[in-house]
Amino acid sequence: PGPDTGPVTGSGPGLAPVAAPDPDPVPLTDPLTDPDVQPLPRGGFRCRLCQITAANRPSLVSHLSGKRHRRLRSLRAERREQELRSLFVSGFARGTDPAELRRHFGAFGAVTGVVMDKDKGAFAIVELSEPSERQRALEHPRHLLGGRRLRVRPREHKTFPRPPPRARGPPEAPQARGLQEALGQAPDVEAQLELLVQLLELSEAERRLRGLLVSLFQEVFEEFFPGCSIVPFGSSVNGFDVHGCDLDLHLELPPEGSLPGDGDPPGSEGSLSEDEGSLLGPGGSLRGAPPGRVLALVGSVLRRCVPGVRGVRAVPGARRPVVKFSHKQSGLEGDVCVHNRLALFNTRFLRFCADADPRVRPLGYGVRAWARARGLAGNPSGGGPLLTNYALTLLVVFFLQTRSPPVLPSGLRLRDLAGPEDRAQVGGWDCSFPRDPSVLEPSGNTQSTGSLLAEFFSFFGGLDLPRLLLSPREGRALPRPPPGALGGLRPGPLTLQDPFELSHNVAANVPPRFVSRFGRCCREAAKFCRGPEFRHRPRRSRRPWGVLGLLRPGGGSPEKDGGGFAIPLPLRPRGGPGGGPGGGPGGFREVCGAVGFVLRDVLGCHCDPGGERGGPGGAEGGEEPPPGPSHAEESPPGAECHLGGDTGPSRGEFGDAGAAEEPPLDPPGSGGPVGGAAGGDSRGELGLREGPCPAPGSKRPPPEAPNGPGIPPGKRPRPPPLLPPSLWSCSVWHRVWRGRRRLRRRLRDPRGGPGGGPGEWPGGAQGPGGDPGGGPGQDSLALERAVTEAIVRGDTGDPPGNPPGAPPEPLLRFQARARRGGSRRDPQVLLRLRPIPDPPPPLFHEFFHFLRSFLPEMVRQRLGMGRGEGGADPPEGGEFCTS
Repeated sequence: PGPDTGPVTGSGPGLAPVAAPDPDPVPLTDPLTDPDVQPLPRGGFRCRLCQITAANRPSLVSHLSGKRHRRLRSLRAERREQELRSLFVSGFARGTDPAELRRHFGAFGAVTGVVMDKDKGAFAIVELSEPSERQRALEHPRHLLGGRRLRVRPREHKTFPRPPPRARGPPEAPQARGLQEALGQAPDVEAQLELLVQLLELSEAERRLRGLLVSLFQEVFEEFFPGCSIVPFGSSVNGFDVHGCDLDLHLELPPEGSLPGDGDPPGSEGSLSEDEGSLLGPGGSLRGAPPGRVLALVGSVLRRCVPGVRGVRAVPGARRPVVKFSHKQSGLEGDVCVHNRLALFNTRFLRFCADADPRVRPLGYGVRAWARARGLAGNPSGGGPLLTNYALTLLVVFFLQTRSPPVLPSGLRLRDLAGPEDRAQVGGWDCSFPRDPSVLEPSGNTQSTGSLLAEFFSFFGGLDLPRLLLSPREGRALPRPPPGALGGLRPGPLTLQDPFELSHNVAANVPPRFVSRFGRCCREAAKFCRGPEFRHRPRRSRRPWGVLGLLRPGGGSPEKDGGGFAIPLPLRPRGGPGGGPGGGPGGFREVCGAVGFVLRDVLGCHCDPGGERGGPGGAEGGEEPPPGPSHAEESPPGAECHLGGDTGPSRGEFGDAGAAEEPPLDPPGSGGPVGGAAGGDSRGELGLREGPCPAPGSKRPPPEAPNGPGIPPGKRPRPPPLLPPSLWSCSVWHRVWRGRRRLRRRLRDPRGGPGGGPGEWPGGAQGPGGDPGGGPGQDSLALERAVTEAIVRGDTGDPPGNPPGAPPEPLLRFQARARRGGSRRDPQVLLRLRPIPDPPPPLFHEFFHFLRSFLPEMVRQRLGMGRGEGGADPPEGGEFCTS
């Protein structure tokens, strides 16, 4: 394209020059070939310069001819011309007057402007009138100003306009981009944890780059502090490194040191500066210099003498004062500290633990990845009310010390194993432990890494952390003593003692609210680990499992939603084929009826349907309804349904659990007041009175008065409609989810089971070759009902054991509630289960994971819906039962 701008004109004396508007309103180039225009894949165009999207070509032409685009083009051309005439100058003393720079570079041409760094005054931009004048200044061999040598280079080219700022954080590593796909393909949890280490740890190239930076720092600092050493510590070298972790460096100063060139005259080229010479103590010795002045001197060396270092700032108020920096070429951030040898021993201790047992690193990586996904760690600024990576790793070490038998020895045991060459005292603290992990005897603990990860969450989820002192030194949790008896240790909601500096609480920064959330997240993760989705990979489903299920949003318990375990069920949209606004096949009422049928008649659950009116005993003060014929279908053994009336006003989704004592549950066949398939309730599931019920919409016959039919003076309320319940109190007496696949194959065999002929299943249920009037869905329901009957009878084909019979109490109890959910295009019925008690036992997780795939398919069969109809497809993974 041709030139974008016209001549620069002034608008009066004393005013800044303004770019004249483009005299040609038409773009100088074809809009489709303009480098500022980006065609979009779905049509339309985007202007990279103005960050504006145009829907079509006329809109694009109008935008390119507008004032905003022309003004930005002119401003960009002006900036490009300024870059060709400007110099970047650094190395001058702080407080230098811009007039001095103007006089110095005036020898090469006319200086049109000098822009100083406002924050630190460490650099300046000098603009000359012509590019040839800038070239003469760059070719000059040496620039001196006030006895200092200036560093002069061309001004850096920057894009215009600048892209929007991105969120601060380490760059995403290429190996971690496919983390979910890689973990999903692993065969088991242990392989997932090993793969997590391989994907997150530093690569060999990254380790070499960090080694080169350490060598560069060593070379530079040795010029100013002869005999010093730069030692890396922290995440980079403690065995738990991850992509983008900080480069922590410790400057080990010699016992006696002085700055070279102290005897040179002030302002000479060999010394740092006149002011910096005064930072040292008397006689130029580093021993007498205060720590704050030493940090300032270290910052000066970093800022002026290490290539590529920028963003240098001292943090003297930290617990261990440091100097932070960033390296431009590598993109790494780090810090340099002085007089912090305890950090070196902490790093060696964690490295020792990582090498002592092959399960330590995978467990540490898994816990740290989980904590970062839950928002419990990973603060980019390094502080705040979150756990540091060091604190998380210490929690893992402490947990492994408390196992029986322990995976790692306690700090006191390591002190006893230390040899004479391993003895060390730092600041009065005993830092003795072996340097070689081979001196340890192999651990007698044979648990897998996956089981240790599950126990980690159960362990910390069950601790009363505010009342305990977690001591890796002792290898056990101690009752927290009063603050005055801790020897300077500051207790907090989470008191985690450093293994060497016993007066340091590593988790002192976290508040009580965080500790409560940490315990809750641990309990939710432990609940997920007890379920089948943690240990067993789905055969066909892409649902996250194992470690991947812990890393996804949701706190480690993905099925928990709104206070219960949620199961989506199919629902036809309103106005769909056969759907209707609320009824018809596949409507909300029919889905609720199908749910009750499957739970009661197919799975043999002991259900108590309830509404939202009245009290626990019914609408009238809890009287037992008179006996009468039940409208429900005959239930299989173990499927008796007792009716306790309505549940009363609900304070929440499931009502107030503590409003009334729950009635005792009678086992099936016990003949209790609420059991029995034959002795039902004439009110049925709805609490209606005896006698034939009128059809919905018809008039109710007048009640009988003492002297004949009579009409009460007031209008009587209309009776409640015949609606199926949407709230059930259920109990499970048998493990009806186990062994269903084997029983189903046996019952489908044309030779039948014991006493069964071709096409006929035990209990009188007809198979595919039986009742010709039943469809495929009814055949499936009859088959599943026969499977349940076989499980209840104990006819599972297993070796004979205890004779089958009713257990003394139910295995599981829960409440289930159905509500509408989803969207208009994809409506669903969300069935939420609340276990009793909460948290539920591990057996409930097995039942829930079975029910989540079994129930939607059975509801479809009951309503005659196709598999892809009604949305809410059940999770894939083979058949909907457990073996």
